[in-house]
Amino acid sequence: MSLGLSPEQQDLSEAVGQFAARHALIAATRDSFDALAAGKLPDWWDALVANGFHAVHLPEELGGQGGGLMDAACVLESAGKTLLPGPLLPTVATGAVALLAEPTPGAEALIRDLASGAPAAIVLPADADFHARQDGQRWLVTGSSKVTAGVCSARVVLVGASTDGGDIVWVPVDTENVAATVESASGTDLVADVGVLRLADYGAADRDVLSGIDSDRAACVVVSLVASTTAGITQWCVDVVTAHLRTREQFGKVIGAFQALQHSAAMLLVNSELATAAAWDAVRAAGESLDQHRLAVAGAATIAVSPVPDLVLDALTMLGAIGFTWEHDVHLYWRRAISLAGSIGPANRWARLLGQLGCTQQRDMSVNLGDAQSDFRSWVAETLDAAMQLRNDKRAPHGDYEDQASGPQRTLIADAGLMAPHWPAPWGVDADPLKQLIIDEEFAKRPGLVRPSLNIAEWILPSVLAAAPKELQEKLIPATQRGDIHWCQLFSEPGAGSDLASLTTRATKVEGGWRINGHKIWTSLAQYADLGALLARTDPEASKHRGIGYFILDMRSPGVEVQPIKTATGEAHFNEVFLNDVFVPDDMLLGGPTDGWNLAIATMAEERSAISGYVKFDRAIALRGMAAEPGPERDDAERALGELDAYANAIRALGVRETIRLLDGQASGPASSIAKVAMNVLLRRTFEATLRLAGQTIMVDDSEPPVVRTYLHLPSELIGGGTREIQLNIIAQMILGLPRK
Repeated sequence: MSLGLSPEQQDLSEAVGQFAARHALIAATRDSFDALAAGKLPDWWDALVANGFHAVHLPEELGGQGGGLMDAACVLESAGKTLLPGPLLPTVATGAVALLAEPTPGAEALIRDLASGAPAAIVLPADADFHARQDGQRWLVTGSSKVTAGVCSARVVLVGASTDGGDIVWVPVDTENVAATVESASGTDLVADVGVLRLADYGAADRDVLSGIDSDRAACVVVSLVASTTAGITQWCVDVVTAHLRTREQFGKVIGAFQALQHSAAMLLVNSELATAAAWDAVRAAGESLDQHRLAVAGAATIAVSPVPDLVLDALTMLGAIGFTWEHDVHLYWRRAISLAGSIGPANRWARLLGQLGCTQQRDMSVNLGDAQSDFRSWVAETLDAAMQLRNDKRAPHGDYEDQASGPQRTLIADAGLMAPHWPAPWGVDADPLKQLIIDEEFAKRPGLVRPSLNIAEWILPSVLAAAPKELQEKLIPATQRGDIHWCQLFSEPGAGSDLASLTTRATKVEGGWRINGHKIWTSLAQYADLGALLARTDPEASKHRGIGYFILDMRSPGVEVQPIKTATGEAHFNEVFLNDVFVPDDMLLGGPTDGWNLAIATMAEERSAISGYVKFDRAIALRGMAAEPGPERDDAERALGELDAYANAIRALGVRETIRLLDGQASGPASSIAKVAMNVLLRRTFEATLRLAGQTIMVDDSEPPVVRTYLHLPSELIGGGTREIQLNIIAQMILGLPRK
């Protein structure tokens, strides 16, 4: 999915791609490597300027297109995807930083110059040793930059120079001035120039110097645009690898049918989507506070820029030896990704910054809804205020879980339709995505009010809604929402876990109902459940996906035997359930006798969606504590925490993007499946980093905050809702369209 979420932004990205296809085919770019390295502008630069792509974010009154930073990011994303050569990125970045300045004549003159097509580059204060001293009505700047992208082709370079007082002066440098010297370097990126800018008492009049630019904000803007470009590179990798796997044959079959390659391609898509989400979040944060912008940009640097060379290498290896040849284009993207990753500085620096910030604050992912649906919001607020005056007086049977307790408070929320607001009335309030967001916000405003959970029933009741008669819905749904009925899910069997359709539990038709015989396993909370959602084979002659029924089982029925399974935690969260001639009446069969598979798929989809949303819980509490405390491991803890927060924030940004798409009326995308895999990766990385740094703390299992105790619960989360491998199969086959075996 591209950065732009609106149709207009998607059209803009497509327009840039079409421009590249007409004017900048990679085959032609290959003939101009030496000229590009020397700073010669591409032959089509004037045509690009005429289209306004370089100035889409600059004000119309100064010659630009009047768009925003996200529009510029969409242009650069498409430029990254098409390997558009030349100085577009540094030119766009220079204009974006110039827009941060106070609207002085000097700033306006620079922006007009950029809008007219002057190629440009920018040197941030951290990337040079420029020093400025005042000389009457002008400034004299001396020093040199580090290796900088675009300085050879630039007509103007915006440099940040320090003064004796510690301030930063922003000076537009005319590269043709005798006091400015540009030395080209042999660049890693073959489609753009790099070099060093040296200034010797370069004179700039007071009126030309820009003021009001915050150096940290400027760096954030530049990095967010770099991330937009590298996001486009990852998208190209996904496209070219998928096309290759669909057509390349070995051993008599298309190699895209090999599971190892399917999983690698699916992970490439997951990482590309996370990179795009992180870049998008960094760009949108430009309008927020500096702290929020730094959080988002540090995350983008860690997820969308620094890892991209390795992602391109993954793509190269999936292409095989052909990908390592000079003739294949992948090495050009690889070189560009390496250069762009280097341009933002050491990756560890960004990870540590995010870790430091993450000790005291977190990225705000809320969506600004304004005063939309104000009457509905007022009703929700009044309802939740009333709920806060009540208390729940009955704990959940399986433990002291506040979100599953029952009593007057939960009953009020349930009867108001706020337990599952997207469900139809009277069980919900038919809440569309906008109303769901409003409800989320109102709960968040009341941290003292624990939002009640349906727990396992959240994955089962949608099937009841879809297939049960009204009388059964009225019997089951309100009592479940109020916490009077508890559920378990009787799907998995010893020989039918992820391959659910292979189940062998039999349902035989008898007078008035069905007789069930079989064996279920890994059933969470079966020992506490009142009811269970049961899959059983009703027609052994039908194909394995068709001859299945979906039953509601009374767990107190004769013939139901529950045997707890003690796991590594020492607890019995899971169970085996033996079914010996268990009778289920006809009215407890949902739908027809062979409708169970479709209902089960809907249930599992609900489960995957719920698990993917677990990123809202902070799994790095122990590591966050280590990063906040002085000590020899603090630097390592800050870096590890930053890497984890960057990954978690990218998953959250993925969800926000999907929410915005739904608010816009667009169809849901693959975000749920991608988030499920990403959450699996995040959990493993979180506990790996925590264990690596916790030392002797992990020698006891009841530490505070808990480390080992939480870690021992990890397998249930990694396996629940379908293993990562099964989910990768789904992504490869259903989203990327790779062939089944």
